Amino acid sequence: MNILDDLKWRGLWADCTDEAELSKRLASGPIVLYCGFDPTADSLHAGNLVPLIALRRFQIFGHHPIALAGGATGSIGDPSGRTQERQLLNADVLARNIASVKQQLRRLLDFDSPVNPALLLDNNDWTAPVSYLDFLREVGKHFSINMMVSKESVRARMEDRECGISYTEFSYMLLQAFDFYHLCKERTCELQIGGSDQWGNITAGTDLIRKKLARSAFGLTLPLITNADGSKFGKTVAGAVWLDPKRTSAYRFYQFWIRTDDRDVIRYLKYFTFLSHEEINDLDRQHLERPETRMAHRALAKAVTDMIHGPTATQEAQRASEILFGGGLEGVSESTFNEIVGEVPTQTIEASRLVGPGLPLVEALVHAGLCASKGQARKDLDGGGIYINNVREAGATRALTAGDLLFGRHLLLRKGKRNYVVLSVANG
Repeated sequence: MNILDDLKWRGLWADCTDEAELSKRLASGPIVLYCGFDPTADSLHAGNLVPLIALRRFQIFGHHPIALAGGATGSIGDPSGRTQERQLLNADVLARNIASVKQQLRRLLDFDSPVNPALLLDNNDWTAPVSYLDFLREVGKHFSINMMVSKESVRARMEDRECGISYTEFSYMLLQAFDFYHLCKERTCELQIGGSDQWGNITAGTDLIRKKLARSAFGLTLPLITNADGSKFGKTVAGAVWLDPKRTSAYRFYQFWIRTDDRDVIRYLKYFTFLSHEEINDLDRQHLERPETRMAHRALAKAVTDMIHGPTATQEAQRASEILFGGGLEGVSESTFNEIVGEVPTQTIEASRLVGPGLPLVEALVHAGLCASKGQARKDLDGGGIYINNVREAGATRALTAGDLLFGRHLLLRKGKRNYVVLSVANG
């Protein structure tokens, strides 16, 4: 199976400029390809993963990937898929963003391969030295306004009466075409990949290469991912799912994937993991036969979190997840437990209530909102449905003291299988 067959099997195929010719070219030997990303933030997010993982897929098949950071294009803003103009970023912010994202790319691409190492380039290096007049003469003259207006990314914005499109964003297509032209000329790059919203920008590049270099070049787009319910992929109630753990912790990242809709999980295994066809087909079978085991969900969450954060962080995230399913707390780090604090209801208690004889458990259960009354708390204790730090407690006379605190600050109370509340000692 070649790379194009693999992409099709995974559903990672939207459009191609000339599939037959591209297949023939790939069969003749390795190709140089690139995918660009504009560093509009200091971290990539889950929505960036499909094209960047696709670069890695090409690399695994022996091809030469270039990850192109848009130091130049990022200062303009791509109108594709946007209803409003992006906020313009200055050079210092863009430089910091590129430096941060570079570290994330090292988890996705192999920059040290002795055979086909990936490259990270910045289009500002070849765009900044070109004067405005030279750009108009060497690039702009090859594009008609009619053609540019016909591109979906431009037409959609022009039809928006409230926002419209600025001349700055209108020019973005030319800058991206110039990138492809430059990489073709200087790096023998013959293929650009990107999301389906990039089709107009990509074909502008293949046209410029044909006109200026009299060469063939190819464009391949990947589908934009949406969830089964039609919502945008990579978003949660809290916002975007980032790859930087300072923005989205490894635990929350893991949770995002393990909570994937049952209808999406096999699709996402194909899109976002390097599991083999056989492994995914086996998980598909298990998912159909016994969906309650969530084997496919766990495989997805582990594979993607391993790739982005590493196995150690994944293990910590798994431990935190297990705690909310009744797992033991032995050996759990404070940072892992703190992730749980943000996932369940939290009530504060005064430290003074835990000294001496301590706080009666029945009172704590009422304070936590797990039981409506002390009488109900006693009944729940007698029935064996109450847990302190995930250990069952049946004694109605039990009191909580400072010795029960986790990390000197927290108590994890549970009623039944899934009703959790954290009691945290008030600061000061």
